[in-house]
Amino acid sequence: MSHNVLEMKNIMKIYPNGIVAVEDVTLELQKGEIHALLGENGAGKSTLMKVLFGLESPEQGQIFLNGEEIQLKSPLEAIKKGIGMVHQHFMLVSSLTVAENIVLGIEPKKSIFVDMNKAIDISKELAKKYNFDIDVTQRVEELPVGIKQKVEILKALYRGADILILDEPTAVLTPQETEELFVQLKKLKELGHTLIFISHKLDEIKSICDRATIMKSGKSKGTYKVSEISTNEMSKLMVGRDVVMTFDKKPLSLKETALKVRNLIVEGTTGVVRVDDLSFDVKQGEIFGIAGVEGNGQGHLVEALTGLTKKYCGDILIFDQNISNKNINEIRKLKVSHIPEDRMTLGCAANMNIMDNLLSNQYQSSEYSGRFMLKLKKIEERVNKLIKEYLIKCKSYKQNVGMLSGGNIQKVVVAREFSTEPKIIIANQPTRGIDVGAASFIRQRIIEFRDAGCAIVLISADLNEVFELSDRLAVMYKGKFSGVFTDVKKLTEEELGKYMLGIKKDEVLEGIIYE
Repeated sequence: MSHNVLEMKNIMKIYPNGIVAVEDVTLELQKGEIHALLGENGAGKSTLMKVLFGLESPEQGQIFLNGEEIQLKSPLEAIKKGIGMVHQHFMLVSSLTVAENIVLGIEPKKSIFVDMNKAIDISKELAKKYNFDIDVTQRVEELPVGIKQKVEILKALYRGADILILDEPTAVLTPQETEELFVQLKKLKELGHTLIFISHKLDEIKSICDRATIMKSGKSKGTYKVSEISTNEMSKLMVGRDVVMTFDKKPLSLKETALKVRNLIVEGTTGVVRVDDLSFDVKQGEIFGIAGVEGNGQGHLVEALTGLTKKYCGDILIFDQNISNKNINEIRKLKVSHIPEDRMTLGCAANMNIMDNLLSNQYQSSEYSGRFMLKLKKIEERVNKLIKEYLIKCKSYKQNVGMLSGGNIQKVVVAREFSTEPKIIIANQPTRGIDVGAASFIRQRIIEFRDAGCAIVLISADLNEVFELSDRLAVMYKGKFSGVFTDVKKLTEEELGKYMLGIKKDEVLEGIIYE
């Protein structure tokens, strides 16, 4: 009989703004298990884990480690007690190497200097022990997301973590990377580590977790053996309703060509070609999905399409206007909206309030701005309407966006981008790292825009999403399209995976260009 290595009893956490994030939650972990903490965004999962990692102190409740009560006043204390955390937004120093990040703060010394060779050896040994295939001399900024995640895990293990908290670890990974991560998590479990896996992806929890504690609105809905509960039951407990995973789309009705890309070549910061001679069209009334393993040029393509980079050759035409010498504002005036991949760095100003974030792209319009003053009453009405329409959970529009949960921050970004009557939407990972309910809501909106004749480019690492939403689907591999599929319904995940990994490649042009 496995014993409880950790117990959190009757934990209550209330934030200064009065929000009860966690209400009387008890969580018990058995040694050597992978325990899922499941729930929608804002259900209190991350807050509960912040309490366990010493980032937040609870208003009430106790924590027992191996039967002994412990007080955790800071992450340092948690680390000393063998509790490690891999955060959703990585905490790595990107200008340092992998090895430097792993030993940061507890570096091996040679007299008073850091012994860099030893740090490299330690990191190599560690990576080998846990089967992580990583070049520890590489700078972190050069690494793809999947590898960064592994560095975070190794960093925690180097600090002696017996209990490892993984916050949404697969939000940024492809199916193949996820599978690889799962192999490694099972290895950690075999080596006696206990893992807490925060997620809202039910199929992943099914495939890797032993037990799951389900949270809804700050309360626990109980702990279940994963093998004894169906995904449907899990979804009901977590959302309180059955989540619609399939969407009704009107039959495809193509209008004029909105976006034309011809022979596009985009270079990365180091001069490496990231988008390699790409040509395609997108018409109004369709969703053009782009799948692919992260880091195959999708991000650079989006930067070129939205005016974030001008370092490209080739042509991008929006309604037959070449945008090579247009700035971001001018491109937006052509009715282009952009949901960026990372809501925190490009999507919002976290320390500004909801109102400023919702209307940051509309303040210039005469509707909200008089000759000398902003029309505040108009603005207030507009913002309150958007908050209501997009179901943004907040106290009021005066709240800072950074105070909201991930799903609600994403809704603010989407509400802003969708409220300007766009004709082209570039949606880059529109539902990454957010809960089932918010994701379903955003996807529904994307379909409404498509049905109303909008042209949509959807870049997503979530295969369910690209399968469900796309009318045409391209796979990006090393800056080119390795395959384009016009009959998405007939495509299998396995088939798609082969194109994503470059195992299969087509010489594709038909199905991309309409002329």
